[in-house]
Formats: sequence, structure tokens, C-alpha cells
Amino acid sequence: MADSSFDVVSKVDRQEVDNALNQAAKEISQRYDFRNVGASIAWSGEAILMVANSPERVLAILDVLETKLVKRGISLKSLDTGEKEPQASGKEYRLAATLKEGLSSENAKKITKIIRDEAPKAVKTQITGDEVRVTSKSRDDLQTVISLLKGADLDVALQFTNYR
Repeated sequence: MADSSFDVVSKVDRQEVDNALNQAAKEISQRYDFRNVGASIAWSGEAILMVANSPERVLAILDVLETKLVKRGISLKSLDTGEKEPQASGKEYRLAATLKEGLSSENAKKITKIIRDEAPKAVKTQITGDEVRVTSKSRDDLQTVISLLKGADLDVALQFTNYR
């Protein structure tokens, strides 16, 4: 019998993020507490730029964006806001958030260590680029690994692809 396998990846659906961003921008333009404060949210290259006239309003914009992302099924672990402290720029405050995609080598090593320590012994892992391939003869073992990784406290959003 051939080995079964799946890939552990960390990818973000850009279209869903774009939709969430557009929904957040629409809500910000319509909400009373954001009137006449120069509040805006938009793409700035690869980052999402939030602008308002006070740090509290910028954090409120971030909260609106996070709510829209969650409703669209995107993990907040994939949104990197740095130190979450709005930077003063003249009379306005700015906060840039980037999307984290791909597994860093240290996160991939953490995942393989969790699997090696806690998963059934027949499970094998292999790091290829920014993803981890998990193989085993038993599909039940692979299901165990998926539930194990879902329960693990990692600082990246994980998806499981190419399950065969």
C-alpha cells in the first residue's frame, strides 16, 4: 500500500483579505465615530495602511479590519501589525499591517519537533521550502497529526493541503 501524505502550509487567500479590507473601508466611511477624523484604510504596496487623527481611532480601525477578517475565515495569526503602536506622522497617526505567508524555517522545525515528539512513530516529516510534508502508511495517523497541530499553540496560521 502506498504512503498517504499531506502538506502543512501557511497561506492567505489574498482575494478574501481584499474583500475584508473593502468591507472595513466601507464601514469606516459610514460610521459616525469616524466622521471628520481622516480615518482611512487601504493597501500600500504589500502592507495595509490605517490612518486617523488619534492613536485610539487607528486601533479602532484595526479592530474593524480584524472583525472583517475573522468573518471571512482568515486567521488573525496571519496579520502582522508589528508592535501595535500607531506612529505619529505630522497631524495623523499611521499603522501598517502586513500579511505573514509561508512557514519560516524555525516554525517548520517547531512543527516537525511537535510531530516527532507527540505523533505516532510511523509518521515521517520533510521540510521543503516554506511547507512541511507529512507522510505515513496510515491515514488515521495523519488525522491524528492534523488534530495535534490544530491544538498546538503556534504563532502562524496553518492549512493542510494535498491530502492524499
